[in-house]
Amino acid sequence: MKGTNDLILKTTTTIIVFIILGFSIYLFFAGHNAPGGGFIGGLMTAGALVLLYISYGFKTMDRVIRIDFKNFIPIGLLIAVLTGMGSFIFNQPFLSQTDAYFELPILGHSHLATAMLFDLGVYFTVVGVTMTIILSIAADEGEEELSKQNG
Repeated sequence: MKGTNDLILKTTTTIIVFIILGFSIYLFFAGHNAPGGGFIGGLMTAGALVLLYISYGFKTMDRVIRIDFKNFIPIGLLIAVLTGMGSFIFNQPFLSQTDAYFELPILGHSHLATAMLFDLGVYFTVVGVTMTIILSIAADEGEEELSKQNG
């Protein structure tokens, strides 16, 4: 596909990725009260990132996004486990949650729960695992194609 004009793809991708990421954030924050949460929010974020990789190419995106997604996995697992263990501090069972209403500067009167912290761990883990798998498969496919061209 070298030499093709993919201006329409890149332009629409730029717009669509912001919509997907916005919806992903909405799903993440809605997760402790309504359907959604860290898992589906993480999948939506990974989908947006994959769309960027497909549209702009892996070399370009590796220069733009200098993140090793493998690091997201242990960070997410650590957040999830520490959230669950935090209940032990208050002599509660593992993964017990608490919630309250807070007055936040921009958001106003908001409901926050410790389940959101657990969802944050799930979110990071899902983004890390999904992107690692997809980018690994894409790298293997790229090496196969390169060996066919050279061989």
